[in-house]
Order: sequence, then C-alpha cells, then structure tokens
Amino acid sequence: MAIQQSELILNPDGSVYHLNLKPEHIAHDIIFVGDQDRVAKITKYFDSIEFSIQKREFKTQTGIYKGKRLTVMSTGIGPDNIDIVINELDALVNIDLETRKPKEKLTSLNIIRIGTSGSLHADIPVDSFVMAQFGLGLDNMLRSYLVDTVSNIEMENAFIEHTNWDLRKGKPVVIPCSSVLEKRIESDRMHKGITATAGGFYGPQGRVLRLKIQDSSLNSKMDNFLFEGTRITNLEMETSAIYGLSALLGHHALSLNAIIANRANGTFSADPYKAVDELIEYTLQKLAEN
Repeated sequence: MAIQQSELILNPDGSVYHLNLKPEHIAHDIIFVGDQDRVAKITKYFDSIEFSIQKREFKTQTGIYKGKRLTVMSTGIGPDNIDIVINELDALVNIDLETRKPKEKLTSLNIIRIGTSGSLHADIPVDSFVMAQFGLGLDNMLRSYLVDTVSNIEMENAFIEHTNWDLRKGKPVVIPCSSVLEKRIESDRMHKGITATAGGFYGPQGRVLRLKIQDSSLNSKMDNFLFEGTRITNLEMETSAIYGLSALLGHHALSLNAIIANRANGTFSADPYKAVDELIEYTLQKLAEN
C-alpha cells in the first residue's frame, strides 16, 4: 500500500520535505553534527564537494574524502530534530518516492555523530573523546515507537531504581550502539560508556537559573550509576534518539563526543575548537580506512 501524501511529505521537486534531499544526494556513510556551521569545518578536508544544500537548520554536503564518498549533515539540537532527520534519511534509501511504497531490498546507512558534550566524571577530562556504547534517553521521543524491541530493558530498570526516577517524566530507554561501527572507529583514545540524552539544555540537564527542578540531585545519581561495569560518561541531547531510530530502521549508528566541559570539577576547555577539529580528523581518517 502506498504511503499517503500527508505521512510522507515531498517538496514539488520530489525531495523529502525538511531535508530537501533526493536519494542521489546522500552517501551511505553519513556524519551528523548539530551546528550547521560545523558542516563546512568537516568538508573543508574533502578532496571535492559534489552537492550542497540547506533548508532551515538542516545543511547537507556530500563529497569525496581520500576516495571515500561521505555526507555531512547538520541536525540541529534535540531528539525531535533527530526524529525528522533519520526518518527522512531512511525514506530516501528505503522508500520508492515515486510509488510511495517501501522497497523490497532495504539499505543500511552508517551514521556517525560528531558532537560536543560535558563529562560527568573528573577522570574524563576536557579535550578527551567519548564513544557512546549505549544511549540513555531521558526524553520521551522514542516511546512513540515500539522501542522495547531494541532496548536494554534490564539497564533501564536498574537506572530507574538507582535514581528513584519519577515516571511522570516518562520511562527512560537504553539503546546500544552499532557493534560494527564501534569496531570500525574505536581506539585507545576513546573513553567508553553510556551517553545520557536529555530533552532540554537547562532543567533536563540539572541546570538551575530561575526555575526549581524536579530532582536537583539527578546528576550526582547519574554520576554514581554503574551497570555491569558500564557507567554514564556524559550528557547531551541527541544520541539515544539516533541509536533508537537507527536500530528500529536497520541502520548502524555511533555517537562520538569531544568533551569540552567537565561538570564534576566545573572546568571548560581552553580551546574547544581544537578538540572538535581533532575528533573530526580522527573520524574522517577511520572512515576512509574502512
């Protein structure tokens, strides 16, 4: 059965609605960044750029790096934006946009996020790299889908018990990264653990300006959480959404972060741009090698 126009919205030129992309515009290896200005900071290393477009906060460039075709895309901030980006990317490769029917042969994309984040531990210093083995969703976006089919329910329940989580905020969800991409990208420089994904920047991440928050000790509880030897390393706003939707749709996903702040000791990187550039160069080289 064809997908209705109201469900899969296309622009007059046949491109998907928000991203303004057609299937031929994207590579199978895709790098996500939050900031649209960071796209060019990655593609400046490319040998050539074949395609570039921007609509709203979604900027996309596809080109060649050391013989490897790659796409770099800005997603904007938050799980809600990730819901748009991954569903539309999947439509580009797994739905025939003319017939509006899912394809019989499905394609798996490789999606790697390069982001910035704050560490929750004093021993994960600023300017270091973190690889998310798991994404812990503290927002509710993934609960709109049948996410229990891909989630780690035991870890979810352990986190709820450890933090005395108020279920009025929704049930946290835990999604593992792609083991394929983990092996492809890993190195001794990477700290590994759980990346927590919040639905906001201030209250949801424990920041207090003028508003009181529901659980003022949540960050310290997360700092002390340990499940089968794995701890929560950092807190940001996209990883669990990327992992959950990718797993449900059959794509591979991995989230990497340059640590520019340390919430445990209150420090901030003296040169956050340098840390991000080093992570970009490292990731590009790993993708070109495999």
